[in-house]
Amino acid sequence: MCGIIGYVGGRPARDLIVRGLERLEYRGYDSAGFALLDGADTEVSRVRAVGNLSHLREAAAGEPDNGASMGLGHTRWATHGRVTVENAHPHISADGKIIVVMNGIIENYVALRRELQDAGVTFTSETDTEVVPNLIAQLYEGDLLEAVKRATARLDGHYALVIAAVDEPGRLIATRRECPLLIGVGDAERFVASAIPAFLSETRDVLYLEDDEVATIEADDVTVWNGDGPRVDVPVVREELDLEAAEKGGYETFMRKEIDEQPEAIFDTIADRLGEDGTIHLDEIGVDDPTLARTERVHIVACGTSYHAGLVGRYLIEDWARVPVHVEVASEYRYRTCLAGPGDLVVGITQSGETADTLAAMRVARERGAHVVALTNIMGSQATRDSDGALYTRAGLEIGVAATKTHTAQIAALALLALKLGRLNWTLREVSAVELADELRRVPEVIDGYLKDRQALRESEVVEAATRYADRDFFLYLGRHVGVPICFEGALKLKEISYVPTEAYPAGEMKHGPIALLEEGSPVVCVATDGHVFDKVVSNLQEVKARGARVIAVATEGNEEIQSHADEVLWVPRSPTLLTPLTAVVALQLFAYHVARARGLNVDQPRNLAKTVTVE
Repeated sequence: MCGIIGYVGGRPARDLIVRGLERLEYRGYDSAGFALLDGADTEVSRVRAVGNLSHLREAAAGEPDNGASMGLGHTRWATHGRVTVENAHPHISADGKIIVVMNGIIENYVALRRELQDAGVTFTSETDTEVVPNLIAQLYEGDLLEAVKRATARLDGHYALVIAAVDEPGRLIATRRECPLLIGVGDAERFVASAIPAFLSETRDVLYLEDDEVATIEADDVTVWNGDGPRVDVPVVREELDLEAAEKGGYETFMRKEIDEQPEAIFDTIADRLGEDGTIHLDEIGVDDPTLARTERVHIVACGTSYHAGLVGRYLIEDWARVPVHVEVASEYRYRTCLAGPGDLVVGITQSGETADTLAAMRVARERGAHVVALTNIMGSQATRDSDGALYTRAGLEIGVAATKTHTAQIAALALLALKLGRLNWTLREVSAVELADELRRVPEVIDGYLKDRQALRESEVVEAATRYADRDFFLYLGRHVGVPICFEGALKLKEISYVPTEAYPAGEMKHGPIALLEEGSPVVCVATDGHVFDKVVSNLQEVKARGARVIAVATEGNEEIQSHADEVLWVPRSPTLLTPLTAVVALQLFAYHVARARGLNVDQPRNLAKTVTVE
């Protein structure tokens, strides 16, 4: 996601800032910028650009380097506001005195913005961030530290902030709440960043900020404040990491890191789009509410993991909005007789926005007069240019070839679309919409608890099961209802990274052929979470057990009955039936991951696969 780099010292800051931003590119972004202060001028030198850092360098080429020795830089992944130069960071207060870069979200920015506008402040962007420099400017009385403390006391949300003031050259202020921020300690120079890679080539001595601490950073000194007094004992840690390891944030692999990033990816995808009253804001999809309310059919076209997200979307849209949904593999859809037309909504799901088959399917549907929306993780990608509108996931850059966080972010985005359609065509009463919105809003916290708070217990169970079956040469995955696309995705993950032949089927179809594959000891992974088809799933498990197979059940924690039907149980948090794909798939991601690791394989770069498929 977004990246922060700041510098204060004796060297020219511009190249250091830009190089730091380059080290943060792996996090994903859609615009970038930097601001420089040399202590002599009262004007801030600021350069911003949309797109990758080459565009920022081009924009900077026309600006003279004044040799400023202090600066701030930022790579932005849009949440509040479109991808424009005006919305790119750094942001400067209306009076030109306070400069800010920020990661995170200010949840009460609407109220703060209105208050500041009433006080005569003119805003130039659509972002939540811009309230921060203007609020600090309103409170500034010659002491930036004190103004920042007073301002952050009024902020709701999670954030990492780095602030500078024209009237206090040579000093940066940094603070954080639930977003990473750390300080690099060099020889008569200091760095501040959202991740170590931003300055690792310059120094390996790091000071970590804790939540709600505020640091004053000068070239030869750092003071960390916690409340009214300074934190006296501030340990500086020597990090012995190479750049690749640093980008992994201490994880052994990018895939494992990205599994843990799913709560943040889901939260960022739904956060500002999901109102407390159950209203859904999807301003970028390019269709007004009256037109969307008249949607006759939804077509979803996608490939691979995105296709499985689309299958989940079908259950969500048909249940909540009562609109018929057709989901098809894009490579087949593009060659069939396309029956989409005016009145139909076509959603092309592509993580990269460059998947050739999905792009072709979207073009076919658009030629037929359907309204086409790109559901993608990459702003400015080809899919967004070939569509009428876009529904962006906000998962950040995903480096592991096997998709994890982009998959769950896609499901979250489809859930928003389903709620939107349900509200517009009155198939969801307001009270039901609010309840569903609350359940969706809780999902990131539920997954975060599963991955972290109980990580030692839950993941050790997954590791044990994966290790026990890692040498098997065939797996069968079974599920019913929303468990079917979960199985498809779990089986795909196992095939992708462990190279084990795996079949996935609706459990009711098992006796129509796949049951012939079973023999004594065959591992069968079954999604058996609580719901209205649980008893049917149990019956299918009995059929499997009767053939001597070993059952690995993904089940809702607290369900004691399942233990009498399964040899292994991978417990997952309780959630509403239609949101189960967001939680249960995490267990299957971990299972595939640990099978592959037990087999000694490279999970980040599986053989024969590419992250982006740009050929047919």
